[in-house]
Amino acid sequence: MNNNYRANRAAIKQFRKELESMFGDIQDIDIKILNRAVNEGVADAKRNTNVITGFMQKSWRSAPAVKSKAGGVTKSMVNSANYSEFVNYGHRIVNKFGETVGWVKGQFMLEKAIHKVDRAMEKEFKKEVERVNRKHDK
Repeated sequence: MNNNYRANRAAIKQFRKELESMFGDIQDIDIKILNRAVNEGVADAKRNTNVITGFMQKSWRSAPAVKSKAGGVTKSMVNSANYSEFVNYGHRIVNKFGETVGWVKGQFMLEKAIHKVDRAMEKEFKKEVERVNRKHDK
């Protein structure tokens, strides 16, 4: 066989090995980034929650990251306090006759935290891609 053929074949095998190792690193990135970003969102939601008794602030949690069949990853951020929905979105004020006499505006802590998660995911993704590229000299 041709010497050039062997050199090209060796180069292609080496390139394939590098791609496979890089792909293995990339598969782990999505869960790692999502965990970091959602944890930052939970911390932001806790900071933005008004503290009267501290129960609602302590109730912010994140569920574990779950891979879907389609190949994506999801993670949830929840507050288990039974009144957190009313504080977040607002609620009406009712007098003793059942008439609505006012409205309390919501705090929208969850929406602010989701916005923070989106920005953190972009930042973390860029940082992680740069790390993988540095690791594989690209």
